[in-house]
Amino acid sequence: MTIRNIIAFVIVVACFLSCDQNSVFDDFQTIPNGWNIDEPMRFSIEDIDTTQNYNLFISLRNTNDYKYANLFLIATLEYPHGKQDVDTLEYAMAAPNGEWLGKGFNDVKESKLWYKENIRFRESGNYTINIVHAVRKNGNVQGDKKLQGITEVGVRLEYSKN
Repeated sequence: MTIRNIIAFVIVVACFLSCDQNSVFDDFQTIPNGWNIDEPMRFSIEDIDTTQNYNLFISLRNTNDYKYANLFLIATLEYPHGKQDVDTLEYAMAAPNGEWLGKGFNDVKESKLWYKENIRFRESGNYTINIVHAVRKNGNVQGDKKLQGITEVGVRLEYSKN
């Protein structure tokens, strides 16, 4: 095998491995200076196939500036014809020893968190997902007004394998 063939083979394999055939929608929004409690992250999914089942995830990127072991979110799925599903979600972000559960290098970790499993979008049209945080310190009724350490929030939609 010549060096040219080896390079071509490596490029083809890299392209094949980088293709994510399971992903339908994957979008992130950056939070530059802390996530305000009254600022929802908003994602719009358009023209979804109503005959398929999907898995829906919330993706987060956090740094060591995140001061909590878990995360509370309120996610609202808005259907094209006005219906809304509102869910209060809790996710573990760190192990008991303080290690982040997400994947990544350096101090940025990415977590892929289950939101809805094996869901079918039965109405044609645009769906909107709004996500706000509901993190608060123990004993406080009020939420943390400005959540530090969450740098990006995303939504990922994949074909369900069921």
